[in-house]
Amino acid sequence: MAQIINMPRLSDTMEEGVVAKWLVNLGDQVKEGDILAEIETDKATMEFESFYEGTLLHIGISEGQTAAVDTLLAIVGEKDEDISLLLVNDSKVNGQLDLVDQIKETEKSEDIVENPIDSDLDKNNFEVIKMPRLSDTMEEGTVSAWLVNIGDDVKEGDILAEIETDKATMEFESFYEGTLLYIGIKEGQTALVDSLLAIIGDKNADFQSVIANFDENQNLDVSLSNNTNEAKEVMESVIIDKVDQISLISRVLASPLAKKIAKENNIDLSSVIGSGDNGRITKSDVENHLSKSPQSLTETKIRLQSSPKVENITEGTESFDEIENSQMRKAIARRLKESKFTAPHYYLNIECDMDNGIAFRKQYNTLPETKISFNDIIVKACAIALKHHPRVNSQWFEDKMRLNHHVHIGVAVGVPDGLLVPVIRFANEKSLTQIGSEVKDFALKSREKKLSPNEMEGSTFTVSNLGMFGINEFTSIINQPNSAILSVGSIVQKPVVKENKIQIGNNMKLTLACDHRTVDGVTGSLFLETLKGYIENPVTMLI
Repeated sequence: MAQIINMPRLSDTMEEGVVAKWLVNLGDQVKEGDILAEIETDKATMEFESFYEGTLLHIGISEGQTAAVDTLLAIVGEKDEDISLLLVNDSKVNGQLDLVDQIKETEKSEDIVENPIDSDLDKNNFEVIKMPRLSDTMEEGTVSAWLVNIGDDVKEGDILAEIETDKATMEFESFYEGTLLYIGIKEGQTALVDSLLAIIGDKNADFQSVIANFDENQNLDVSLSNNTNEAKEVMESVIIDKVDQISLISRVLASPLAKKIAKENNIDLSSVIGSGDNGRITKSDVENHLSKSPQSLTETKIRLQSSPKVENITEGTESFDEIENSQMRKAIARRLKESKFTAPHYYLNIECDMDNGIAFRKQYNTLPETKISFNDIIVKACAIALKHHPRVNSQWFEDKMRLNHHVHIGVAVGVPDGLLVPVIRFANEKSLTQIGSEVKDFALKSREKKLSPNEMEGSTFTVSNLGMFGINEFTSIINQPNSAILSVGSIVQKPVVKENKIQIGNNMKLTLACDHRTVDGVTGSLFLETLKGYIENPVTMLI
């Protein structure tokens, strides 16, 4: 049966998109997960994959054309299937047929009969807020923390909640002004995109019919009374209580981690000065406050000493802790499995003499306001070497191989919930200082869960460095659709032969994981040879 594919909403602010490029043609076989097209949004150009399997029967938006969200993008179905009934009998631009008008008219007629939600919205003074799609791959989200409470007044642009996606935890702001009347997804709960998240409107708005008629499969919290008058009474009492509580003090904005640390250490957040946006308190703010408070430190030490570090477990008794998988962990597992079992990995190893690199870094860091790491040197060296070996800077797709002329290097950053890969764009064109500054900024954002999706997209090559943790050598899984990833080990002092003499040298091992579909052994070896030359003689990168 034919399936209609509409222009997707690939960002929270996206209203229209441009089809930058179609990666499949009419008549091509499409599998679930295949990349159909590259779509340019208001934030970035993203790959859009198919959720269906079949033959591409119709293309509704040509390359270069702009269309609103939910406009007919394509139709996928069985080969030679009759789709004439799905298409408007009206010719459009370039002889193509568009289903948008028909769909809209159908939706309008259906809404009048079957969907009381929209009619309620028209006659009531409130707005329904749904779980947003905050990344191109997001299918469900978890509410990490609500930053407003029921009864709070909300302005347009205020941060409502922190929502955990498959890529990061992001702040979600309100597009409406009014009173927060209802919360549909509680802290810690997970819900599908477009589930009822909240309702904002006038204090006396009647919104109970919307809750009652919303999709029951979205596991919404509808514990409020169905009795309208009772609901209003509850709201009034809540609002009065809130006014009494916050009449003398303003609401404290703080990240969930900051709140957790403050609670554990009995810190009053109102006494902490926030360094974030709009005075928001971050983890570092609480830690700085804690370090300046002898009393808090003493209380912490006492509490740690009094509480047992390890639970007493009877011998011969099985025990375990279960940790619910986060959206990020699920996404990491899915992508790593896909990469490991679809891309034929092989590995190449080299050892670099770091004596010149150590001396170069020491001298470079004597410059005013300059501080670079060995990782910055490696990223820069990779960027230049990739320009000489475009095959390693390539990407694999089922029907073609893409040789990238630009170099966007992803830098793996470990966080408590998993692994994030922010991207340094046009790394070959940037100085060591610029690369170092970006890496530090990305690392801070990663740990504070403030990375945006567009800061983690578009890499053509990835660097993973565990050398700072004392790991001498390891292998990594390729970040598809990229063709390679570099694993960086630690710098180790060892006996080496120089000028026919045994001396103490500083050596570092590098391991290149390659996709054999795009990068042959000779190609990978030549890249490593070039890379080694730059790393062992960093001054050549400045010429």
